Amino acid sequence: MPRSVLVTGGNRGIGLAIARSLAEAGDTVAVTCRTDPPEGLLAVRCDVTDPAQVDEAVTEVERVQGPVEVLVANAGMTKDQLLLRMTEEDFTSVLDTNLTGVFRVVKRAARGMVRARGGRIVLISSAVALRGETGQANYAAAKAGLIGFARSLARELGPRAVTVNVVSPGLTHTAMIAGLSQGRQAAILADTPLGRLARPEEVAAAVRFLASPEAGFITGAVLPVDGGAAMGH
Repeated sequence: MPRSVLVTGGNRGIGLAIARSLAEAGDTVAVTCRTDPPEGLLAVRCDVTDPAQVDEAVTEVERVQGPVEVLVANAGMTKDQLLLRMTEEDFTSVLDTNLTGVFRVVKRAARGMVRARGGRIVLISSAVALRGETGQANYAAAKAGLIGFARSLARELGPRAVTVNVVSPGLTHTAMIAGLSQGRQAAILADTPLGRLARPEEVAAAVRFLASPEAGFITGAVLPVDGGAAMGH
């Protein structure tokens, strides 16, 4: 039976690769986006910093394809800056999207999972959460917060057979890396044992596994897809 899947920020990059992968596996997939809805998938407009939009988006997904059985919280943003130059808004806006936004979406979508006594939640963190990165104190703080959030929810929702896991990608070949200088990219790759960028499809494969029936006894886990960049952290 196809499951009802929601991928936030699923209109490009890693999110789109995840949405396509789950659709290819036979699931019915919806994505949230603020602009540029992708072809072939149900797209609902949603800014995860707005609780009302989150509620409306999940309600629409439930109306069209049924209660969400698999949630992938991928929507995110960066506002990179060295700490002493980082404004309060640079910090709080990144946390509001990348951490509090996940709280909003998970809280709303988890209602149906608890009622159904089953579901899969996968949060997209980052290798930066574990190893840190110059100029990304805001992003690293938000992505690290997702790990504690996921593990707390794994304990809360486990009795209802809802698993909560984290996928932690390294530097991935998407439009998001455009803001990094060639020198910074080279330095990150030099510190990555496999010596290359991740492909969005490789991150999607990890999510697809954690969302699968075969992963039913895995919860509270952090699965790195980073070429070894955060190994040992």
